[in-house]
Amino acid sequence: MNDENKNEPHKQAVDEEVAREMEGVPEHLRDDGESDEADKDGKSLEEALSKLRGDLETAMQDVLYARAETQNVRRRLEKDVQDARNYAATGFARDILSVADNLARALDHVPEELREHEKAKNFIAGIEATMRELEKVFGQNGITRIAAKGMPLDPNQHQAMMEIPTDEAEPGTIVQEMQAGYMIKDRLLRPAMVGVAKKPD
Repeated sequence: MNDENKNEPHKQAVDEEVAREMEGVPEHLRDDGESDEADKDGKSLEEALSKLRGDLETAMQDVLYARAETQNVRRRLEKDVQDARNYAATGFARDILSVADNLARALDHVPEELREHEKAKNFIAGIEATMRELEKVFGQNGITRIAAKGMPLDPNQHQAMMEIPTDEAEPGTIVQEMQAGYMIKDRLLRPAMVGVAKKPD
């Protein structure tokens, strides 16, 4: 028996073991000994990995954009809800301003001698108390009166109704208020109607 015949059982055992290990490996991944085929498979695998990496990066970008858009939508909704809470009473508040105007006019036109009259005194005190209560309710709901007289004209808050020639104030200064203006939170509810100083002719 020569050396080749002696090694034959060992070679056969190795081949059988290799065959057993390769049983679970798909055909296209097995090394059949042809280097060109192996290179081709390696290249295909690299291309597939590259494509998967590109798809993964695109998917991650899409997720980031979707997350950012979701956050923007949530912020907008939160702002809309907050605005709805803050300004829900805007229409009602604008309507009730005329009540405040009428009370203020009534008080402004009470003659001084009538204020001292015994029978009228309590009635006038009641109107004043009502006015104070109304102003308190305005304050609780974020409604504030706009400063006007003595202030420079602000077109965002004041509506100039006339120009009044005078040397007693700088031109553009408000010297008369015909109707009070109001804000609700940081929004204009009604502009103040005012008269503005100008240089005499």
